[in-house]
Amino acid sequence: MELKARKRLIGLELRSLNNLIMRKFENSPIKKQVDSITGTNGWIIGFLSENSDKDIYQKDLEEQFSITRSTASKVLMLMEKKGLIERRSVPHDARLKKITLTEKALKISELMREDAIQMEKTLTKGFTEEDMDYLYNCIQKMKNNMQ
Repeated sequence: MELKARKRLIGLELRSLNNLIMRKFENSPIKKQVDSITGTNGWIIGFLSENSDKDIYQKDLEEQFSITRSTASKVLMLMEKKGLIERRSVPHDARLKKITLTEKALKISELMREDAIQMEKTLTKGFTEEDMDYLYNCIQKMKNNMQ
């Protein structure tokens, strides 16, 4: 279908949805308890917490969040200054720095986990499992198209 013929633009709708998600997160009671955490920091803390059984490096975050190396570097530097992460050398490659959460970030992670569960419930309210599978597949196709 030609772009001019469509009245609704997917990119615009996704951007709008992202803005609504971020606004809801920014106004959540949990967010008010952990003011030093930006939305991006929160997503990274959540990812590191969920993958605490694995070694996670900057490259993993770049891939997971589709961000550039310079953006990831800046975000991680700020998170380190805030006392949320530590970068530790690994014995098998001196160039690599494993990213781990500090005790402060682990406590924040627990608070955020419940908030994330509630956000997911809100986003998917009224969706069937088939709806969710279809939506997920569509989003994956869009991501692949953009890479």
